[in-house]
Amino acid sequence: MADELRSRIRSGQLRPGQRMPTQAKLADEFGVERGAVRQALRILQSEHLLVNVSKGSPATVADTLGRALTGPEASPQPTTVALGGRITAAFEAPHVEIDALCLTSISLTLAMGEPLRQIHAGRIKPARVDVRVLLPSSDIDLAFPAPVDAPVDAATAGRLQRSWLTNRNAQGQVLRHNLLALRATHGIDVNVTFRALPFTPPVKLYLLNGVEALFAYYTLTRREEEVDHEYLEMYDVQGTQSMLFPFAQGTGLRDTTFVEQSHLWFNALWETISSKLLLSS
Repeated sequence: MADELRSRIRSGQLRPGQRMPTQAKLADEFGVERGAVRQALRILQSEHLLVNVSKGSPATVADTLGRALTGPEASPQPTTVALGGRITAAFEAPHVEIDALCLTSISLTLAMGEPLRQIHAGRIKPARVDVRVLLPSSDIDLAFPAPVDAPVDAATAGRLQRSWLTNRNAQGQVLRHNLLALRATHGIDVNVTFRALPFTPPVKLYLLNGVEALFAYYTLTRREEEVDHEYLEMYDVQGTQSMLFPFAQGTGLRDTTFVEQSHLWFNALWETISSKLLLSS
C-alpha cells in the first residue's frame, strides 16, 4: 500500500498540498484494516512525503515534496516512479530545460504526460521549453538488445535492430509531437532536438533545469520477445524499471559536483561526437 501511494505522489497524481483520501476510503480501496492504513501513512510521513498523518483530518501531501524527492535523504526509485514527479516539478519554472541521454526515450515520453495535463488544465504555463535528447545512432551495431545464442546470423541481428529502431523513432516522434503542440495550443516557445550517439549507452541520465541530475544504470536481463512473428531470446534492458539516483545542486558538495560534471559530460557529447538524428531512419 505504501508503495502504491508513494508512486501516486511521485508521479504527480497526488500533488503537493493535496489532501489524501480518508483512512476509511483507503482501507476500503486496498481491502485492509485501518491499522495497516495508518502504518502505510506513517511510512510515507517518515520519508517526508506526507504531513499531518496523526491528526483527525486526512493526511496531506507535503509542500516540500521537491526536497523530499531530490534532497540528501532521497532514496533511489524506479524510473516510472521517480521521473514523472521531477519532470512535473521542472515544468513549474518559467524556462524549462531538460537534457536526456537514453536508449529509446520511452521513460521521458511517459513522464511528460503529467506536466502536459497540468498545462492543458491551466495549472502551470512555462514561457519556454528546451529539450535535448541523445539516442544511439541507427548506423551502429547495438551492444543490446542482443540475441542470447552466438554466433548470431545477420538476419536475426537485423530483425532486432529494426525492432529497436522502430521503437526509438516512435517514442521520439511522440515526444516531439506532444511538446511542439504546446506552441499552437498555449503559445509556449518549444524547442526539441535529437542527436545520435556512436555507441550504446550503458546508463541513462536526465538533467533538469540545470540544477538536478537523475542517473540510472541499464541492467541487462535475459528475456523472450516476439520479433517479426518469431520468438527470440535476448539480452535486453527495461529502462522504465531502472533505479534512478537523484542529485541536486545545493544539497552538498557531492551532489553539486555530480550535477555540474554531468552537464559538462552531456554537453561534450552533444558538441563533439554526436551527429544529426533523423527519427524517420
